[in-house]
Amino acid sequence: MKQTFASLLMLLFLQPAIAQRKYNKTKDPVQIITVKVQGGSFDLGSDDETEDRKPVHTVTMKDFTIGTYEVTQDQWENIMDKNPSSYDCGQCPVTNVSWDEVQEFISKLNASTGKHYRLPTEAEWEYAARGGQTEKLTWDKNHDNNIVARGGVNEFLVSNDNRKIPAKDKRGKYYAGKNDPGGVAWFSRNSEDHVHPIGRKKSNSLGIFDMSGNVEEWCSDFYATGYGSKSATDNPKGPDGGRSHVVRGGSCSSSAAEVGVTRRAGYMPNTKSNSLGFRLVEDAK
Repeated sequence: MKQTFASLLMLLFLQPAIAQRKYNKTKDPVQIITVKVQGGSFDLGSDDETEDRKPVHTVTMKDFTIGTYEVTQDQWENIMDKNPSSYDCGQCPVTNVSWDEVQEFISKLNASTGKHYRLPTEAEWEYAARGGQTEKLTWDKNHDNNIVARGGVNEFLVSNDNRKIPAKDKRGKYYAGKNDPGGVAWFSRNSEDHVHPIGRKKSNSLGIFDMSGNVEEWCSDFYATGYGSKSATDNPKGPDGGRSHVVRGGSCSSSAAEVGVTRRAGYMPNTKSNSLGFRLVEDAK
């Protein structure tokens, strides 16, 4: 009798918690923490790396809001009722999700929240990874022998004649926040070949985490070699069509060279991988 009474008492205590979890799942399914990125102009790409990162070209971005973190397994499961990731870790980025499945997740998330989330364009992704307008300039001389910001990572293009530039400012950061990947990235040298909880490494200058390493991240653009967006300079969205979509950022399985902020690749929209995930952009209604 005492045991039955104790069981009933325990159930009474648990009911509010169970009800709250059910409410959270149906009424407040996820909390996407975001960072506002101030627009500006910057040099997209790199002329010093693989062919598909060329040519460097200047683009101008409007303000946008991007996820501070990669979307987690818990967030995915709250919307989709299952966790497809092979490495089970609720606060790790969700993986094994195709571009097509991400679109389904976004549609359900928007319906649940009344907000408008989407994948970032690759120009938005790279601008945010570089730090937007928050980083120091990289300097060089142009053909008229004027000193200009040029070709570095995390920089935008400006003229500044006759200025003496310290040597430490002549090169931008190759990774999202650092020149050394160890502080900002989970990659092949430190990850033990699996994803890690979001936000455990240092952020970049905008306060955004894991844009180098942890998981590769889907973008909205169709992929084209040689930057399909090079003909568009204002908020480029990539080619009008194609077979594959852009991924950015490198992963826990990537080498140091492949987790830099200019790294890009193209995957078919049904591709899944245990090192491939995404983060979101939130548009104003």
